Amino acid sequence: MPISRRALLSTVPSAALLALVPALHARAAEPAGVRPADAAADRAALLANTVAIFAGTAQSNARPETAAKTASIASTARSHLAAMDAASGPSELFHGVTLGTSDPNLTTSFQYLYEIALATRTPGAPSDLSGSTDVQTRVADGLTWLYDHFYGDQAQGYYGNWFNWEIGIPTYAAKTLVLLDDFLTANRPGLSATYVAAMDGYLRNGKNGDVDLDSRFHTGANLADITTNRILQGAVLGDDARIAKALADQLTVYAAIDPYHLQHDVTDGFYADGSFIQHASVAYTGSYGSGLLTRIVQTIKMLDGTGYMTGGELVGVVQGWVSGAFAPLIFEGWMMETVKGRAVSRTGTGYADVATIVEAVVDLTGYTTGDDAAALGGYAKYVRQTSRSAPDPARFTSPVTVVRYADLLADTAVTARDLNAAAQHTAFAAMDRSIHRRPGYAFALSRSSTRISGYEYMSGENLMPWFQGAGAHYLYLAGQDQTQAFGIDYFTTVSPYALGGVTAPVEERRTVPELYGTAWYDNPDLGFTSSSVSQNTYVYFPLSTNAHSGGARLGAYGSAGWVQSDDAAYAAKQAGLLPDDFVVYRNADATKSWFMLDDEIVVLAAGVGDGAGRAVTTTLDTRIAGPSAPVTLTGRLRGGAPWSGTGTGPLAWLRYADAAQGTAVGYAFLDGPDPTVALRQVSRSRQVVRTSNPDTAAAKQVFSVAVEQPAGAAHTSLAYALVPHATEDALAGYARGPLSVLANTTRLQAVRHTRLGLLAANAFTDGTHHAERLTLDGPASVILREERDGTTSLAVADPTTGRDAVSVLVHGRALQAVSADEGVAVRRVAGGTRIDVTTRQAYGRSFQAVLR
Repeated sequence: MPISRRALLSTVPSAALLALVPALHARAAEPAGVRPADAAADRAALLANTVAIFAGTAQSNARPETAAKTASIASTARSHLAAMDAASGPSELFHGVTLGTSDPNLTTSFQYLYEIALATRTPGAPSDLSGSTDVQTRVADGLTWLYDHFYGDQAQGYYGNWFNWEIGIPTYAAKTLVLLDDFLTANRPGLSATYVAAMDGYLRNGKNGDVDLDSRFHTGANLADITTNRILQGAVLGDDARIAKALADQLTVYAAIDPYHLQHDVTDGFYADGSFIQHASVAYTGSYGSGLLTRIVQTIKMLDGTGYMTGGELVGVVQGWVSGAFAPLIFEGWMMETVKGRAVSRTGTGYADVATIVEAVVDLTGYTTGDDAAALGGYAKYVRQTSRSAPDPARFTSPVTVVRYADLLADTAVTARDLNAAAQHTAFAAMDRSIHRRPGYAFALSRSSTRISGYEYMSGENLMPWFQGAGAHYLYLAGQDQTQAFGIDYFTTVSPYALGGVTAPVEERRTVPELYGTAWYDNPDLGFTSSSVSQNTYVYFPLSTNAHSGGARLGAYGSAGWVQSDDAAYAAKQAGLLPDDFVVYRNADATKSWFMLDDEIVVLAAGVGDGAGRAVTTTLDTRIAGPSAPVTLTGRLRGGAPWSGTGTGPLAWLRYADAAQGTAVGYAFLDGPDPTVALRQVSRSRQVVRTSNPDTAAAKQVFSVAVEQPAGAAHTSLAYALVPHATEDALAGYARGPLSVLANTTRLQAVRHTRLGLLAANAFTDGTHHAERLTLDGPASVILREERDGTTSLAVADPTTGRDAVSVLVHGRALQAVSADEGVAVRRVAGGTRIDVTTRQAYGRSFQAVLR
């Protein structure tokens, strides 16, 4: 049976996890020369486990399912050995990988050595590789050469990106030392210690060659990487204290973040609602989060059979992540764009992103039993069954996992089953994301606030990100190959000003490299270096300047309200805090609500326009299709006349259909100016969104439906519904219900859906707000539903996260509570029922009650 998301997220409370830290600190504090009695056995187990993770075992690699994996390991090693043979000149260890000024190339050189070393420890690899001391000698010689010429001199190193020196290089170097431990002990006895000392020296964002939990660089997934490397370093040195200290530091990553009681001022990590943040304020489950998932599962496997931890504590943590943080973001095997940060500009697919998660889930089944193992194994099967590009086990990191996956798929006792409910709404309040699922579709919404960045740009990646957190949405349709709807080609061919859901001024913005000639704003005298706080705050991932972003969740229904605002860079420039040559951009104005129901997502927008008088475009939706796909556009005008094709007109509804993909989306125009429908052929190089992408063209038809306001136009409002898989008859039905827009202003937005018995309202300003049966006091989100059993269900949330309490009055006959969340008080008052909700430190969470 499916695991309860709520139960899993609380499987291992932060306090219980952090309670393990003192024992590890005590072990690390043992005097030099005094080691626990089982330290030698623990070291041997840790080394053996690590080799098995990456190279497999004789038993796993004898299975036919691992043949492709072991062949890939061997092929990669041979390619690198050939490149080593072809190297020329004093600046190459591998042909074409020039060293001296490029830290990525230095990292690549260490990666190649690791991949050669891996083949020498892989059972079942060809005999000239597996167990070959000649090849291991070449790797050891390569390590020595790199140290002597390009790594060992601390005064010459640490150029470029800090990540390569503190994480990238140590990751490959440490794993190489583990793989060659026996060989190096016998033939190069000082090399491991020499390298570990150098890695300590390059840990410059740390303290005294060790992790600094107060460093803004040593957080979240980055801290997990650093500490894993230090665990392996301790293993090769036999340094038990290093291992124990690194594990203690790593445990701090896995404890849920309490935004009101931050540890070491760190906001990076998983939150109680399943949100994941990296880089202080970026929604990042689909990239850094999946990397952290991989790391914790590897830690569980490395520690198996040792005395450092039982591993069960970490297993409980990962179960919660899989069910509550990752599964809601995966649709038919595709990782949603809304939580990938700058990684949306890379050429890898959402299917490949999910394969990494499936690998972790498969490994986790080996450390769980009963219903937990069945649910996790069933989910791995479900993803494979529903994905248009099933995970390729040959790309898994571990041959052992390849075998476990094959056994799981062959186990008829394990039933394929989603961890998500078919109808489900997930409010990731801590990262300004909403995910709405129904049979046939999933809807993902991206917002920003004073807590969450509007986008992430960095290192020449995601060059045109300006509106990705400005109400941009992604509507995923069942049965479709999502590479044909989203992914790299979506961001390449769709205008960055015309992402679905976005209101943007009509202007041309320039990318960071275009503005400054480099991948960042370079002004060291004023604190702007490649990884400075100022660079992060104003260039890489600026926050928005309005706190209102969030909504209520009532069962499988949800709402979100959001006030569009300028970002932190624009506000700082207006305040005179930024230099004259620093370029900022002003946003347009809009107050928006999304009401996410069964057959439709209803969107209201008010105060749409521009205080500076610029023209403004609000893109209701954008979709891409193949350049020759048979896309049809049909509709009806408000007067009843038929419509087809493109243009501007008083549409009552519009239907987009792509017969090649078997998909359709409808648009019911409830109120507002006449929309403009467009269908264009677009071909652009994928380098327009990421400088290191190949210069290959993405060619697509780009469909959009938008409301265009000319320069100087008054602010306006609009209301529409997105209807996945809509038929023409269903769209025609919106003219006579069941939707009613009750209010659409910058103060209050509300709708009623008569068939669902549902009333939902978002209030944005102080004061009293009325929406049919509801009276709201101040900014709040409320959903009320009259259930078939005669009860009334209610959900209330504080979308600002700053209010201590929210009060709601339900007019009509007096009701009493059947059930209510902690913090909800219900009492009868004149004219109805008053609900008082204590929202202090709830961080946008919804509170629910059932009344009768």
